[in-house]
Amino acid sequence: MPLTKTEKLLTRPFTAAQAQAAGLSRHRLLALRREGAITTILYGVYAAAELRDSVDLRVAAVKLAMPPHTIVCDRTAAWLHGVDAFDFAELEWLPPVDVCVLPAKNRSRRDECKGSRRDLATEDVMDLVGVQVTTPLRTALDLGCNLSRPAALATLDAFLHAGYFNAVALHNEVRRFRRRRGVVQLRQLIRIVDPKAESPGESWTRLAILDAGLPAPDSQYVVVVNGAELFRLDLAYWRHRICVEYDGVQFHDTPEARAYDEMRRRWLREHGWTVIVVRKDDFTPEAMVRWTSELRAALESRHYHSSRRRR
Repeated sequence: MPLTKTEKLLTRPFTAAQAQAAGLSRHRLLALRREGAITTILYGVYAAAELRDSVDLRVAAVKLAMPPHTIVCDRTAAWLHGVDAFDFAELEWLPPVDVCVLPAKNRSRRDECKGSRRDLATEDVMDLVGVQVTTPLRTALDLGCNLSRPAALATLDAFLHAGYFNAVALHNEVRRFRRRRGVVQLRQLIRIVDPKAESPGESWTRLAILDAGLPAPDSQYVVVVNGAELFRLDLAYWRHRICVEYDGVQFHDTPEARAYDEMRRRWLREHGWTVIVVRKDDFTPEAMVRWTSELRAALESRHYHSSRRRR
């Protein structure tokens, strides 16, 4: 039996106009969104929630929003490459698609797109399943200049963690960005990138620690007991038995996750570790002073006691 227009629509990303043409009214579309049957993939682009996320799905969504002769760049390009550079609040209602054109062309004025002009070399652009998009390296460098420092470091870390390139490639390529707006920030962040970081929150926490003038911790430190891996710690000063853990909403907000976190942290404290927990709300200036001061005091105390033991 052939699929109806609405059933065909739900097999791929679609716009509100396409939904209406298939017989899905705006009222019904909004109801399906509230029920969780349909999600917003990009600004003005929807898809059935049951569709599996993939590069092909993301490219199909971008094709519906981007004007002809434009190149996907910045956070949308990062998203196509599998790196999430969106703020948590933006996941509810995603911002416009980031596109750019070469200097001689007119930038996009569509509501669903954020258009700009960009001086791109041939090697800065690649074809991704029929869409012109800035390469992972060029995307990371652009975002390292354009985003806030915490978001920029998290994005650079994520690209390195995904294995697209290494810190040497960043160092070599940044020379082309001389005198560009944001390049000073980019150069500073390249010195402290860490491919071991597994979430934006870990990157934000590490940056706050370094900004407080404290030594860099080891990322993803493995606690081994009797030759077996017991826990992995987000950030650790293992010589002093101090760890800093970031609890994000995505992986730490269920009762099961909270119970597991409490169990492992109880074990750590019982075995001489100092555990400092950081959450999303702990990045206000006042909160950062509080927990970085706690970390400083712990480091100074452990250093004092270890110095006494060496005498």
